[in-house]
Amino acid sequence: MTTRRQVLLSAAAAFTAATLRHSTLAADAAAERAAKPLRLLILGGTRFLGLHMTELALARGHTVTFFNRGRTKTDRFAQVERIVGDRNGQLQGLKSRSFDAVIDNSGFVPRHVRLSAQLLAAEVPQYVFVSSISVYPNFAKPRGEDSPVGKLTDESNEKVDDATYGPLKALCEHNLRKVYGKRATILRPGLIVGPDDNTDRFTYWPARAARGGDFAAPGAAGDAIQYIDARDFAAFALRCIERGTHGTFNVVTPPRTVSMGAMLEACVQSAAAQAKPATPPRPVWLPPAFLAAQKIQPWSDVPVWLPASGDTAAFAATPVSRALAAGLRCRPVAETVDATLTWHLARPAAQRDSLKAGLTSAREAELLKAWRSRA
Repeated sequence: MTTRRQVLLSAAAAFTAATLRHSTLAADAAAERAAKPLRLLILGGTRFLGLHMTELALARGHTVTFFNRGRTKTDRFAQVERIVGDRNGQLQGLKSRSFDAVIDNSGFVPRHVRLSAQLLAAEVPQYVFVSSISVYPNFAKPRGEDSPVGKLTDESNEKVDDATYGPLKALCEHNLRKVYGKRATILRPGLIVGPDDNTDRFTYWPARAARGGDFAAPGAAGDAIQYIDARDFAAFALRCIERGTHGTFNVVTPPRTVSMGAMLEACVQSAAAQAKPATPPRPVWLPPAFLAAQKIQPWSDVPVWLPASGDTAAFAATPVSRALAAGLRCRPVAETVDATLTWHLARPAAQRDSLKAGLTSAREAELLKAWRSRA
C-alpha cells in the first residue's frame, strides 16, 4: 500500500526533476534584487496573479500592501500589510497613503477604476492596470495595441459577463488614462496560466493527461495558441515598475512560438514523469467541423484553443513586439506545464476531481465514441 509519505516523496522528486529540466525565469528575476526597493500597493493580491506578483516583488526586495475586501484569504505572506475596504466607494483605508506604484489586478468596473485612480493619483506616481486582449472587438485580423477597442452600448452598465467583459475593460482603460495620462501602464494579457490558477482552463490539459488514456484534442497539432504564464506576467509588470515604463502592451507568448500539439506533448511528458498513469495518455485530434457538429464549445469545453476562422482567425496571432522590446520574456511551454501539474497534483482531491473547465469524463467518452463510429 502506498503511504502518504511515499506520495509526498514522489511528488517532491517530480517537482525537483521538472525544475532541473527547464530554465526558471522567475527564479532568475528574483535572484537579482531590484536596484531600489519600492513600496507597492496591490488592489486584490490574494488570488492567482496577485500571489505570483507578491512572491516575486518580495524576493526582489520590495514592500507590498494588499487592499481588498478580505473575503478571499491567503495564509501566505504574513509580512504583507492588509488594508480592508471595498472598491465600490469604501476606499478610506487608502486616503493619504503613499506608494511608488499601484498594481490593479481587480479592476473590472470602470467606475471602480476611476475612483481608485482619482484617490491615488496625487500620492502614487505609476498605476499598472491589468486589462485584457478581450478589449478588441474581434480577432478577424491581428490586433496591435493601437487597434480599435470594443464599446458598450450603455456605459452605465456594470454587469460583467461574456458580452460586456471586454468593453468594460476598455472603458476601465479609458477612465484610467483620463486621470493618470502618460503615467499609466496598461497590460493586456491573454489567457493567464500556471500554478494557483483558480479557473482550471489551462490546468485541464495537464490534469487530463495525468489520468492517462486517449483524450479528445481540438483541431490539429499545428494549430497556434497564445497564453501567458502568470510568473512571466508578474516579472514583466515588475520590470515596467522598476524601469518606469508606461504605455499599453499586449502580454502573451509571441505568435507562432507555441502550438496546441507542443503544449499537449508537454502535458503527455509531464504526466509520464509525475503522475505515471497506467495507460499512457494520447491525444486524439478532432477536426473543428466535427467538434461543431457535436456542439463542443471552443475555449470552455476544450480550453486554450479557438478555431482559426471568422472572428477568431487571428486570435493566436496577437503581436507582442512592443512588450518584447520592453523586457517581456516567456518561459518554455514545458516548464509552465510541469509547474501547473505539480501544483494540481498537490491540490485537495475534491478540486482535482471537479475541474471548473473542460470536458467531463462522460462527455469526452461520448465524443470519442462518436468520432470512432462515424461513417
